Amino acid sequence: MLDGLRTASKSWLGKAIMTIVFGVIIVSFAIWGIGDIFRGFGQGKLGTVGSTEISSEAYRYAYQAELQRLQQRMRRVVTNDEARQAGLDRQVLGRLVTEAALDQKARSLGLAMSDEQLAKSVQTDPSFKDPITGGFDRARFDAVLRDNGLNERTFVREQKSTYLRQEIGEALAGALQTPQVMTAAVDRYRGQARSVDYVILTPSSAGEAAQPSDDEIKKFYEDRKAQFQAPQYRKIVTLAVTPASAAKPGDVSDADAQKIYDSVKDTRFGVPEKRDIQQIVFPNEAEAQAASAKIKGGATFDSVAADRKLTAKDIELGSLTRSQMSDPAVADAAFALKSGEVSAPITSKFGVALVRVSKIAPAVVRPFTDVVAEIKSEIARDRAKKSVQTLHDKIEDQRASGKSLAEAAKAVGLEARTVEAMDDRGLDRNGLPVPDLVAPADVVRAVFASDIGVDNETISTKDNGYVWFEVQKVEPARQLAFDEVKDRVAAAMRADTTDKRLADKAAEIVKKLKDGAQLAKIAADEKLELKHDSNVRRTGADGFEPQAIVAVFNQPDKGAGAAPAPGGRMVFQILDTATPEFNADTDANRDMARQLKAVLADDILTQYVARLQKDYGVRISEAAVRAATGGGGADQ
Repeated sequence: MLDGLRTASKSWLGKAIMTIVFGVIIVSFAIWGIGDIFRGFGQGKLGTVGSTEISSEAYRYAYQAELQRLQQRMRRVVTNDEARQAGLDRQVLGRLVTEAALDQKARSLGLAMSDEQLAKSVQTDPSFKDPITGGFDRARFDAVLRDNGLNERTFVREQKSTYLRQEIGEALAGALQTPQVMTAAVDRYRGQARSVDYVILTPSSAGEAAQPSDDEIKKFYEDRKAQFQAPQYRKIVTLAVTPASAAKPGDVSDADAQKIYDSVKDTRFGVPEKRDIQQIVFPNEAEAQAASAKIKGGATFDSVAADRKLTAKDIELGSLTRSQMSDPAVADAAFALKSGEVSAPITSKFGVALVRVSKIAPAVVRPFTDVVAEIKSEIARDRAKKSVQTLHDKIEDQRASGKSLAEAAKAVGLEARTVEAMDDRGLDRNGLPVPDLVAPADVVRAVFASDIGVDNETISTKDNGYVWFEVQKVEPARQLAFDEVKDRVAAAMRADTTDKRLADKAAEIVKKLKDGAQLAKIAADEKLELKHDSNVRRTGADGFEPQAIVAVFNQPDKGAGAAPAPGGRMVFQILDTATPEFNADTDANRDMARQLKAVLADDILTQYVARLQKDYGVRISEAAVRAATGGGGADQ
């Protein structure tokens, strides 16, 4: 929680320091048994914590701000009903009640903050610092306030409260240290590794399952009817207008594409020339000139380096492009040489140097003909961005006039698409993904949150496009008749029989292992492939499903067990367990200690806030909450 306090205080949303306990007020009702809290208040008042008032306006503002952020994350409109179902109203309420409780405590402690102290805190706040100079950036400060609809007076008032809440949090948990025994336990848990032998039992290991009779299939179906249901399907009309769909690559001329190609071909469509470069640096011009004369007289570059007691590693600069070289003088000389040539003495950043190029890898650029289609598509998509917005406005005008989506699309020269059947996973009647849906996850979610005849909000896509949809038909989920799924039932029954046989066989092998047998011998007798992994950790291992990892670490050292595996069942035997020595000074353990400190601080502050709420008393008008979030209602 302390880290949450610090994080929150670094932005204009400093008042949200208690984000991590969004639901603490709801939890506290259950813990402390606070009764009769939902009562009516005067107009404009939503609730109180002790003598601290929470206004309906403050709640409405906080709720709308959180709703906007949620919509930005989901990249679509989120209705109030959806937000309430997700508990957003309760989360915002919990935050405001938490803040009010801390504000009340700050006043009771006599905490205050002068304008001078606040100004100093704001000037040192990382959120308002210039990323280059590190100093306070007034323009950045003004921009943050403007973007979030705040004026300076409102910000100052709210930020004072934020910093005082932070002081309380610091007093509670600022000096908290993570017990080393806790970090050590997590390190042992995370770092423990097991050496495991294992085999995979496949369906062939269980023998072929016999074809069941019709009566057996029918009984299997009756016992498991819930497995054989058709999901709810929805028929929709949809229209997507995106830069990609509106683009017309054929309208882009070769000349326009060539212009783009010429400007980016070396960096985007090519691999720049690389040279293997070596360098000997001398303390002065005279020594460099003497070495250059030796090389011209027949001495080698390597022998000159050896005379100066330099190894091959000492003189190697590496295989570099011109842009990768930090010294322009050395770069100019190196890229003017032929392979094997040595330069004249060069005045470099580190002294006078001789440079040799031992190998040249020429630049390779894909020809224009290979990439022209790609470039034209990109140009077309970029040009289409303006037309997308124009089309969006025209379609919205048509819909506003009462036309259906199909009619609106046709009026602007487009054609809407009809999807005859789609379930809530985006699958058609054959169980396959509906092809070519734009923003499929967002569309499916919105479709199944809508209904026939609803005027749906437009869905925004990642590439600044739009998707419209209308629900035309809802086909309820239904129980599939036996005759419709007889073949599926028979296949499921055979698979179930095989699974049971595999489980029985695995259990038989595990019993032998626990009685002292070795898996290596059993594998040889059963003609199974014995596999081994000496580094199975709780974080994973190749070939081990999560269930298998859990099963391995649920067994004692030298134990054995079985678990589901892709295509069958795994039987394993633990050969050894290695637990690392704890070292508190590793980066991983220092990071773990910081994370555990945050968890402990969260717990302390959560309990503290819950106690404050109990002591001060909390009263909330449920009607005011509903009204502020568009739910309507009046106090009863």
